[in-house]
Amino acid sequence: MIESDIKRQLEIINKGVVSLLPQDEFTARLKKSIETDTPLRVKQGFDPTAPDIHLGHTVGLRKLRQFQDLGHQVVLIIGDYTGLVGDPSERSATRPQVAYEQLMSNAETYKNQFFKIVDESKTEVHYNGEWFDKMGLKEIMSLASNFTVARMLERDDFEKRYKDQKPIAVHEFLYPLMQAYDSVMIKADIEIGATEQTFNLMAGRQIQEAYGQKPQAVLTLPILVGVDGVNRMSKSLGNYIGIDEPAREIFGKVMSIPDKLIYSYYELVTDSDRETLDRVKADLASETVNPKLLKEELGVILATMYHDKDQAEHARQEFGRMFTDKGIPDDVPEFSIANLGQTIWVVRLLTETKMVNSGGEARRLIKGGGLYLDNERIEDDKLELDLKEGLLFKVGKRRFFRIIK
Repeated sequence: MIESDIKRQLEIINKGVVSLLPQDEFTARLKKSIETDTPLRVKQGFDPTAPDIHLGHTVGLRKLRQFQDLGHQVVLIIGDYTGLVGDPSERSATRPQVAYEQLMSNAETYKNQFFKIVDESKTEVHYNGEWFDKMGLKEIMSLASNFTVARMLERDDFEKRYKDQKPIAVHEFLYPLMQAYDSVMIKADIEIGATEQTFNLMAGRQIQEAYGQKPQAVLTLPILVGVDGVNRMSKSLGNYIGIDEPAREIFGKVMSIPDKLIYSYYELVTDSDRETLDRVKADLASETVNPKLLKEELGVILATMYHDKDQAEHARQEFGRMFTDKGIPDDVPEFSIANLGQTIWVVRLLTETKMVNSGGEARRLIKGGGLYLDNERIEDDKLELDLKEGLLFKVGKRRFFRIIK
Protein backbone atom coordinates (compact mmCIF):
# COMPACT_ATOMS: atom_id res chain seq x y z
CA MET A 1 0.00 0.00 0.00
CA ILE A 2 2.80 2.40 0.96
CA GLU A 3 4.79 1.54 -2.16
CA SER A 4 1.82 2.24 -4.42
CA ASP A 5 1.22 5.58 -2.67
CA ILE A 6 4.88 6.52 -3.14
CA LYS A 7 4.67 5.64 -6.83
CA ARG A 8 1.44 7.63 -7.27
CA GLN A 9 2.85 10.73 -5.55
CA LEU A 10 6.14 10.57 -7.49
CA GLU A 11 4.24 10.42 -10.80
CA ILE A 12 2.31 13.58 -9.89
CA ILE A 13 5.32 15.42 -8.44
CA ASN A 14 7.56 14.61 -11.44
CA LYS A 15 4.99 15.74 -14.00
CA GLY A 16 6.28 18.76 -15.95
CA VAL A 17 9.48 18.90 -13.88
CA VAL A 18 12.95 19.58 -15.33
CA SER A 19 14.80 17.91 -12.44
CA LEU A 20 14.24 16.52 -8.93
CA LEU A 21 17.56 16.20 -7.10
CA PRO A 22 18.64 13.98 -5.50
CA GLN A 23 15.81 11.66 -6.59
CA ASP A 24 16.79 8.84 -4.21
CA GLU A 25 16.99 11.17 -1.19
CA PHE A 26 13.62 12.65 -1.99
CA THR A 27 12.02 9.23 -2.47
CA ALA A 28 13.34 8.13 0.94
CA ARG A 29 12.03 11.30 2.57
CA LEU A 30 8.66 10.90 0.86
CA LYS A 31 8.45 7.29 2.07
CA LYS A 32 9.10 8.35 5.66
CA SER A 33 6.52 11.13 5.31
CA ILE A 34 3.87 8.60 4.24
CA GLU A 35 4.85 6.04 6.88
CA THR A 36 4.72 8.56 9.73
CA ASP A 37 1.84 10.60 8.32
CA THR A 38 4.06 13.70 8.52
CA PRO A 39 3.61 16.22 5.68
CA LEU A 40 6.68 17.36 3.79
CA ARG A 41 7.49 21.07 4.10
CA VAL A 42 7.57 22.41 0.54
CA LYS A 43 9.12 25.85 0.07
CA GLN A 44 9.12 28.51 -2.62
CA GLY A 45 10.21 32.13 -2.33
CA PHE A 46 8.99 35.26 -4.11
CA ASP A 47 10.76 38.63 -4.08
CA PRO A 48 8.16 41.42 -4.35
CA THR A 49 10.32 43.64 -6.58
CA ALA A 50 7.26 44.45 -8.74
CA PRO A 51 3.54 44.30 -7.97
CA ASP A 52 1.28 41.44 -8.99
CA ILE A 53 1.77 37.78 -9.82
CA HIS A 54 1.99 36.75 -13.47
CA LEU A 55 1.57 33.45 -15.29
CA GLY A 56 5.29 32.74 -14.96
CA HIS A 57 4.87 32.63 -11.17
CA THR A 58 1.93 30.25 -11.50
CA VAL A 59 4.11 27.45 -12.89
CA GLY A 60 5.58 27.03 -9.40
CA LEU A 61 2.38 27.85 -7.55
CA ARG A 62 0.49 25.18 -9.47
CA LYS A 63 3.15 22.61 -8.52
CA LEU A 64 2.78 23.72 -4.89
CA ARG A 65 -0.96 23.11 -5.16
CA GLN A 66 -0.23 19.56 -6.35
CA PHE A 67 1.87 19.01 -3.22
CA GLN A 68 -1.01 20.33 -1.10
CA ASP A 69 -3.49 18.01 -2.80
CA LEU A 70 -1.14 15.15 -1.86
CA GLY A 71 -1.34 16.24 1.79
CA HIS A 72 1.88 18.22 2.18
CA GLN A 73 2.55 21.61 3.81
CA VAL A 74 3.43 24.56 1.57
CA VAL A 75 5.60 27.38 2.92
CA LEU A 76 5.72 30.60 0.90
CA ILE A 77 8.52 33.07 1.60
CA ILE A 78 7.95 36.72 0.69
CA GLY A 79 11.45 38.08 0.28
CA ASP A 80 11.24 41.55 1.76
CA TYR A 81 14.97 41.32 2.66
CA THR A 82 16.20 39.25 -0.29
CA GLY A 83 14.26 41.74 -2.42
CA LEU A 84 16.51 44.50 -1.06
CA VAL A 85 19.50 42.64 -2.53
CA GLY A 86 17.90 41.48 -5.79
CA ASP A 87 18.35 38.02 -7.27
CA PRO A 88 21.44 38.02 -9.54
CA SER A 89 20.19 34.98 -11.49
CA GLU A 90 20.56 35.57 -15.24
CA ARG A 91 21.62 39.18 -14.66
CA SER A 92 24.45 40.80 -16.59
CA ALA A 93 24.61 43.74 -14.16
CA THR A 94 23.74 44.54 -10.55
CA ARG A 95 20.01 45.02 -10.03
CA PRO A 96 18.88 48.51 -9.00
CA GLN A 97 17.80 48.44 -5.36
CA VAL A 98 14.08 48.77 -4.65
CA ALA A 99 12.93 50.88 -1.69
CA TYR A 100 11.70 48.80 1.24
CA GLU A 101 8.38 50.65 1.31
CA GLN A 102 7.79 49.73 -2.33
CA LEU A 103 8.65 46.08 -1.64
CA MET A 104 6.09 45.94 1.16
CA SER A 105 3.44 47.60 -1.00
CA ASN A 106 4.10 45.05 -3.75
CA ALA A 107 3.97 42.22 -1.22
CA GLU A 108 0.37 43.06 -0.37
CA THR A 109 -0.65 42.27 -3.95
CA TYR A 110 1.19 38.93 -3.72
CA LYS A 111 -0.64 37.85 -0.58
CA ASN A 112 -3.99 38.61 -2.17
CA GLN A 113 -3.17 36.59 -5.29
CA PHE A 114 -1.34 33.52 -3.93
CA PHE A 115 -4.62 32.04 -2.81
CA LYS A 116 -6.17 32.12 -6.25
CA ILE A 117 -4.01 29.03 -6.78
CA VAL A 118 -2.80 27.51 -3.51
CA ASP A 119 -5.02 26.43 -0.60
CA GLU A 120 -4.74 29.06 2.13
CA SER A 121 -5.61 26.53 4.85
CA LYS A 122 -2.54 24.45 3.93
CA THR A 123 -0.12 27.37 3.45
CA GLU A 124 2.31 29.14 5.75
CA VAL A 125 3.42 32.61 4.63
CA HIS A 126 6.56 34.19 6.06
CA TYR A 127 8.48 37.38 5.33
CA ASN A 128 12.20 36.63 5.56
CA GLY A 129 12.58 39.91 7.43
CA GLU A 130 11.20 37.93 10.39
CA TRP A 131 14.71 36.52 10.89
CA PHE A 132 17.03 38.80 8.91
CA ASP A 133 15.85 41.90 10.74
CA LYS A 134 17.12 40.36 13.98
CA MET A 135 20.51 39.18 12.68
CA GLY A 136 23.64 40.98 13.86
CA LEU A 137 27.00 41.16 12.12
CA LYS A 138 28.25 38.15 14.10
CA GLU A 139 25.44 35.96 12.74
CA ILE A 140 25.92 37.29 9.21
CA MET A 141 29.64 36.47 9.30
CA SER A 142 28.83 33.00 10.62
CA LEU A 143 26.44 32.43 7.71
CA ALA A 144 28.92 33.77 5.13
CA SER A 145 31.73 31.56 6.48
CA ASN A 146 29.96 28.50 5.05
CA PHE A 147 30.51 29.49 1.41
CA THR A 148 33.62 30.33 -0.59
CA VAL A 149 34.20 32.97 -3.24
CA ALA A 150 35.39 30.22 -5.59
CA ARG A 151 32.03 28.47 -5.19
CA MET A 152 30.20 31.75 -5.87
CA LEU A 153 32.18 32.22 -9.08
CA GLU A 154 31.03 28.81 -10.28
CA ARG A 155 27.68 30.48 -10.85
CA ASP A 156 27.25 31.07 -14.60
CA ASP A 157 26.14 34.71 -14.37
CA PHE A 158 28.88 35.66 -11.88
CA GLU A 159 31.51 33.76 -13.87
CA LYS A 160 30.55 35.55 -17.09
CA ARG A 161 30.51 38.99 -15.47
CA TYR A 162 33.90 38.31 -13.85
CA LYS A 163 35.45 37.23 -17.17
CA ASP A 164 33.93 40.24 -18.95
CA GLN A 165 35.26 42.51 -16.17
CA LYS A 166 31.75 43.67 -15.32
CA PRO A 167 31.18 44.76 -11.70
CA ILE A 168 29.84 42.31 -9.13
CA ALA A 169 28.74 44.06 -5.96
CA VAL A 170 29.64 42.30 -2.70
CA HIS A 171 26.03 42.35 -1.50
CA GLU A 172 25.03 40.20 -4.50
CA PHE A 173 27.04 37.33 -2.99
CA LEU A 174 24.68 37.45 -0.02
CA TYR A 175 21.61 36.58 -2.08
CA PRO A 176 22.04 32.79 -2.41
CA LEU A 177 23.12 32.62 1.25
CA MET A 178 20.00 34.48 2.34
CA GLN A 179 17.71 32.29 0.24
CA ALA A 180 19.48 29.25 1.67
CA TYR A 181 19.07 30.52 5.24
CA ASP A 182 15.33 30.83 4.61
CA SER A 183 15.35 27.04 4.15
CA VAL A 184 17.11 26.64 7.50
CA MET A 185 14.58 28.82 9.31
CA ILE A 186 11.51 27.05 7.98
CA LYS A 187 13.13 23.56 7.93
CA ALA A 188 12.38 22.91 4.26
CA ASP A 189 12.21 19.33 3.01
CA ILE A 190 12.08 20.41 -0.62
CA GLU A 191 12.40 23.76 -2.40
CA ILE A 192 11.06 24.48 -5.86
CA GLY A 193 12.00 27.10 -8.42
CA ALA A 194 12.61 27.70 -12.11
CA THR A 195 15.77 26.31 -13.72
CA GLU A 196 17.67 29.60 -13.41
CA GLN A 197 17.31 29.21 -9.62
CA THR A 198 19.34 25.99 -9.51
CA PHE A 199 22.44 27.56 -7.93
CA ASN A 200 20.38 29.22 -5.18
CA LEU A 201 18.41 26.04 -4.52
CA MET A 202 21.53 23.89 -4.25
CA ALA A 203 23.11 26.47 -1.93
CA GLY A 204 20.19 25.76 0.38
CA ARG A 205 21.36 22.15 0.71
CA GLN A 206 24.88 23.22 1.70
CA ILE A 207 23.73 25.81 4.25
CA GLN A 208 21.14 23.51 5.83
CA GLU A 209 23.85 20.89 6.31
CA ALA A 210 26.15 23.51 7.88
CA TYR A 211 23.38 24.30 10.39
CA GLY A 212 22.87 20.64 11.27
CA GLN A 213 19.77 20.00 9.16
CA LYS A 214 19.11 17.30 6.63
CA PRO A 215 19.57 19.02 3.22
CA GLN A 216 16.46 19.76 1.20
CA ALA A 217 15.64 18.17 -2.12
CA VAL A 218 15.60 20.53 -5.12
CA LEU A 219 12.86 20.58 -7.74
CA THR A 220 13.29 22.75 -10.85
CA LEU A 221 10.56 23.73 -13.30
CA PRO A 222 10.59 25.08 -16.88
CA ILE A 223 10.79 28.82 -17.46
CA LEU A 224 7.69 30.33 -19.04
CA VAL A 225 8.63 32.52 -22.02
CA GLY A 226 6.85 35.88 -22.10
CA VAL A 227 4.46 37.14 -24.74
CA ASP A 228 7.41 38.57 -26.71
CA GLY A 229 8.42 34.99 -27.51
CA VAL A 230 12.06 35.64 -26.55
CA ASN A 231 12.65 36.36 -22.86
CA ARG A 232 11.28 34.70 -19.75
CA MET A 233 8.07 36.30 -18.51
CA SER A 234 8.94 39.37 -16.46
CA LYS A 235 7.21 42.47 -15.17
CA SER A 236 10.34 44.54 -15.78
CA LEU A 237 10.38 43.50 -19.45
CA GLY A 238 6.66 44.15 -19.88
CA ASN A 239 6.12 40.75 -21.52
CA TYR A 240 3.85 39.33 -18.83
CA ILE A 241 0.23 38.31 -18.30
CA GLY A 242 -0.86 39.21 -14.78
CA ILE A 243 -3.40 36.91 -13.13
CA ASP A 244 -5.13 39.90 -11.53
CA GLU A 245 -5.48 41.77 -14.83
CA PRO A 246 -8.98 42.16 -16.31
CA ALA A 247 -10.28 39.26 -18.39
CA ARG A 248 -9.97 41.35 -21.56
CA GLU A 249 -6.27 41.97 -20.86
CA ILE A 250 -5.56 38.30 -20.22
CA PHE A 251 -7.41 37.27 -23.38
CA GLY A 252 -5.87 40.01 -25.52
CA LYS A 253 -2.32 39.24 -24.39
CA VAL A 254 -2.81 35.54 -25.08
CA MET A 255 -3.86 36.45 -28.62
CA SER A 256 -0.54 38.28 -29.06
CA ILE A 257 1.75 35.35 -28.19
CA PRO A 258 3.77 33.79 -31.05
CA ASP A 259 2.36 30.51 -32.34
CA LYS A 260 5.45 28.65 -31.12
CA LEU A 261 4.42 29.31 -27.50
CA ILE A 262 0.87 27.96 -27.73
CA TYR A 263 1.69 24.40 -26.66
CA SER A 264 3.94 25.38 -23.75
CA TYR A 265 1.24 27.70 -22.37
CA TYR A 266 -1.35 24.93 -22.53
CA GLU A 267 1.09 22.59 -20.80
CA LEU A 268 2.54 24.88 -18.11
CA VAL A 269 -0.27 27.21 -17.04
CA THR A 270 -3.57 25.36 -17.65
CA ASP A 271 -5.15 22.20 -16.25
CA SER A 272 -5.32 20.60 -19.70
CA ASP A 273 -5.26 16.79 -19.63
CA ARG A 274 -3.07 14.62 -21.84
CA GLU A 275 -5.83 14.18 -24.43
CA THR A 276 -6.15 17.96 -24.84
CA LEU A 277 -2.38 18.45 -25.03
CA ASP A 278 -2.07 15.76 -27.70
CA ARG A 279 -4.90 17.37 -29.67
CA VAL A 280 -3.27 20.84 -29.45
CA LYS A 281 0.09 19.40 -30.57
CA ALA A 282 -1.57 17.66 -33.53
CA ASP A 283 -3.51 20.81 -34.49
CA LEU A 284 -0.32 22.88 -34.44
CA ALA A 285 1.36 20.37 -36.72
CA SER A 286 -1.61 20.42 -39.09
CA GLU A 287 -1.89 23.00 -41.86
CA THR A 288 -5.68 22.85 -41.74
CA VAL A 289 -6.10 24.36 -38.23
CA ASN A 290 -5.59 28.09 -37.77
CA PRO A 291 -3.41 28.71 -34.65
CA LYS A 292 -5.59 31.75 -33.92
CA LEU A 293 -8.41 29.37 -32.95
CA LEU A 294 -6.13 27.61 -30.45
CA LYS A 295 -5.13 30.96 -28.97
CA GLU A 296 -8.79 31.95 -28.63
CA GLU A 297 -9.45 28.70 -26.79
CA LEU A 298 -6.40 29.26 -24.57
CA GLY A 299 -7.42 32.86 -23.86
CA VAL A 300 -10.88 31.75 -22.73
CA ILE A 301 -9.38 29.01 -20.52
CA LEU A 302 -7.00 31.42 -18.75
CA ALA A 303 -9.53 34.25 -18.41
CA THR A 304 -11.98 31.75 -16.90
CA MET A 305 -9.37 30.43 -14.45
CA TYR A 306 -8.79 33.88 -12.94
CA HIS A 307 -12.21 35.46 -13.51
CA ASP A 308 -15.21 33.48 -14.72
CA LYS A 309 -16.71 31.99 -17.88
CA ASP A 310 -19.00 34.96 -18.61
CA GLN A 311 -16.17 37.51 -18.39
CA ALA A 312 -13.94 35.27 -20.50
CA GLU A 313 -16.56 34.96 -23.22
CA HIS A 314 -17.23 38.71 -23.14
CA ALA A 315 -13.47 39.29 -23.54
CA ARG A 316 -13.41 37.01 -26.58
CA GLN A 317 -16.35 38.81 -28.21
CA GLU A 318 -14.93 42.24 -27.38
CA PHE A 319 -11.55 41.30 -28.84
CA GLY A 320 -13.24 40.21 -32.06
CA ARG A 321 -15.16 43.46 -32.28
CA MET A 322 -12.11 45.62 -31.53
CA PHE A 323 -9.80 43.96 -34.04
CA THR A 324 -12.26 42.88 -36.69
CA ASP A 325 -14.66 45.79 -36.52
CA LYS A 326 -12.05 48.28 -35.19
CA GLY A 327 -14.30 49.12 -32.26
CA ILE A 328 -13.53 50.11 -28.68
CA PRO A 329 -14.53 48.36 -25.45
CA ASP A 330 -17.98 48.80 -23.91
CA ASP A 331 -16.70 50.06 -20.55
CA VAL A 332 -13.88 52.53 -21.19
CA PRO A 333 -12.53 53.97 -17.88
CA GLU A 334 -13.20 57.70 -17.48
CA PHE A 335 -11.04 60.24 -15.64
CA SER A 336 -12.03 63.81 -14.86
CA ILE A 337 -10.14 66.99 -15.64
CA ALA A 338 -11.00 68.16 -12.12
CA ASN A 339 -8.87 65.37 -10.63
CA LEU A 340 -6.04 65.42 -13.17
CA GLY A 341 -5.67 69.13 -13.86
CA GLN A 342 -6.20 71.13 -17.04
CA THR A 343 -2.59 70.66 -18.16
CA ILE A 344 -0.60 67.52 -17.39
CA TRP A 345 2.68 65.86 -18.37
CA VAL A 346 1.90 62.78 -20.47
CA VAL A 347 3.98 60.48 -18.25
CA ARG A 348 2.15 61.70 -15.16
CA LEU A 349 -1.18 61.20 -16.92
CA LEU A 350 -0.40 57.52 -17.43
CA THR A 351 0.72 56.99 -13.83
CA GLU A 352 -2.19 58.98 -12.32
CA THR A 353 -4.72 56.94 -14.30
CA LYS A 354 -2.93 53.69 -13.22
CA MET A 355 -2.43 52.68 -16.86
CA VAL A 356 1.20 51.94 -15.94
CA ASN A 357 2.97 51.20 -12.67
CA SER A 358 5.81 53.72 -12.98
CA GLY A 359 7.19 56.66 -14.91
CA GLY A 360 9.83 54.38 -16.44
CA GLU A 361 7.16 52.05 -17.78
CA ALA A 362 5.29 55.07 -19.19
CA ARG A 363 8.39 56.29 -21.03
CA ARG A 364 9.07 52.83 -22.46
CA LEU A 365 5.47 52.60 -23.64
CA ILE A 366 5.62 55.98 -25.39
CA LYS A 367 9.03 55.41 -26.97
CA GLY A 368 7.82 52.01 -28.15
CA GLY A 369 4.92 53.63 -30.00
CA GLY A 370 2.24 52.28 -27.68
CA LEU A 371 0.27 55.44 -26.79
CA TYR A 372 -2.37 57.04 -29.00
CA LEU A 373 -4.59 60.09 -28.57
CA ASP A 374 -7.67 60.00 -30.80
CA ASN A 375 -5.86 57.60 -33.20
CA GLU A 376 -2.73 59.78 -33.37
CA ARG A 377 0.45 58.27 -31.93
CA ILE A 378 2.17 60.22 -29.13
CA GLU A 379 5.95 59.89 -29.49
CA ASP A 380 7.23 62.64 -27.16
CA ASP A 381 7.57 61.53 -23.52
CA LYS A 382 8.07 65.17 -22.48
CA LEU A 383 4.74 66.32 -23.94
CA GLU A 384 2.44 68.53 -21.86
CA LEU A 385 -1.21 67.87 -22.68
CA ASP A 386 -4.17 70.24 -22.50
CA LEU A 387 -7.02 68.06 -21.33
CA LYS A 388 -10.55 68.54 -22.59
CA GLU A 389 -13.82 66.69 -22.57
CA GLY A 390 -13.96 63.56 -24.75
CA LEU A 391 -10.25 62.90 -25.41
CA LEU A 392 -9.78 59.15 -26.01
CA PHE A 393 -6.42 57.53 -25.24
CA LYS A 394 -5.35 54.07 -26.35
CA VAL A 395 -2.64 52.41 -24.25
CA GLY A 396 -0.93 49.47 -25.93
CA LYS A 397 -3.11 47.28 -28.12
CA ARG A 398 -6.19 46.85 -25.96
CA ARG A 399 -6.60 49.46 -23.21
CA PHE A 400 -8.45 52.75 -23.52
CA PHE A 401 -9.43 55.62 -21.27
CA ARG A 402 -11.45 58.79 -21.80
CA ILE A 403 -11.26 62.29 -20.32
CA ILE A 404 -14.43 63.84 -18.89
CA LYS A 405 -15.08 67.18 -17.21
